[in-house]
Amino acid sequence: MVVVLGLPVVHGHGGVAWHSFKQLLDAGRGSHVTGLAELKRYLARFGYMAKPGRDTTDAFDEHLEVAVRRYQTRLSLPVTGRLDNATLDQIMSPRCGVGDDDVERPVSVALSPGAQGGVVSRFTFFKGEPRWTRSDPPIVLSYAVSPTATVGYLPPAAVRAVFQRAFARWARTIPVGFVETDDYEAADIKVGFYAGNHGDGVPFDGPLGILGHAFSPKNGRLHLDASEHWAVDFDVDATASAIDLESVATHEIGHVLGLGHSTSPRAVMYPSIKPREKKVRLTVDDVEGVQALYGSNPQFSLSSLSEQGTSSSSPRRLLAGSARLLCTVLVILVTQL
Repeated sequence: MVVVLGLPVVHGHGGVAWHSFKQLLDAGRGSHVTGLAELKRYLARFGYMAKPGRDTTDAFDEHLEVAVRRYQTRLSLPVTGRLDNATLDQIMSPRCGVGDDDVERPVSVALSPGAQGGVVSRFTFFKGEPRWTRSDPPIVLSYAVSPTATVGYLPPAAVRAVFQRAFARWARTIPVGFVETDDYEAADIKVGFYAGNHGDGVPFDGPLGILGHAFSPKNGRLHLDASEHWAVDFDVDATASAIDLESVATHEIGHVLGLGHSTSPRAVMYPSIKPREKKVRLTVDDVEGVQALYGSNPQFSLSSLSEQGTSSSSPRRLLAGSARLLCTVLVILVTQL
């Protein structure tokens, strides 16, 4: 349970607070507890069971048990079929709005050819494995942060620096470059902060519920919930409910590139994050997933992952890759002048 200044935080889903699920602790098949109907809607929302009808009850039936087991398996939790502490804590955590196994956008789990001991990789893709392409390689994508869809307490320069670092983090692993532009409408990737129903059919739900969402290639929309308390530096922002902007930005860019959610709790592409948690370093699973879509940056090696977050994530280092890629970006910049 998330607590701020001694009070429970209401993080809503469909008008009902996720924190109310705490009363479901230890519920299992055969139980009848107020709130189970809303839990069924939650699990349906993220792809674990069919959408319940209006006559949905608060009974813990066999369908809910199957959904709970699927949820526990998918998110690497102990598979008990009951609403134990670990499962409820995960359910009540703030998370990404992209479904984990949406029936309209199913994902596939791939074997890692380089994994030791035949370990199964946990990265996933959107259905059809969509990715960005260019008729004339290399791939260089433009992005822009909306000048109007903002949160007033964060300086625009600080937000732009966060996204510069987040894009650079992915760029150093694959032969894809990102260049920031002031032309929001023309950008390949459009970033903005929005609250509630914001016109894309996937409304936000208030603080500490759904943090953000992004669409698969080549849509390019990346939206963050303006109702959250976003932080760019925990050393200067002591708010207990603060969400690290760079962590969520890095995660959502993974979706923009075509990655689904990972089942590895350590991965950036795992669907949830706690308040005041910073999770920006790509794991082997994240990298192998994105490289399966785009190939490897010739100058990148998996052994360099431990260095990420230091000099390699400098705000000015937007591109990582070959000299040809860098030259292409410079040409683009010159032509925009």
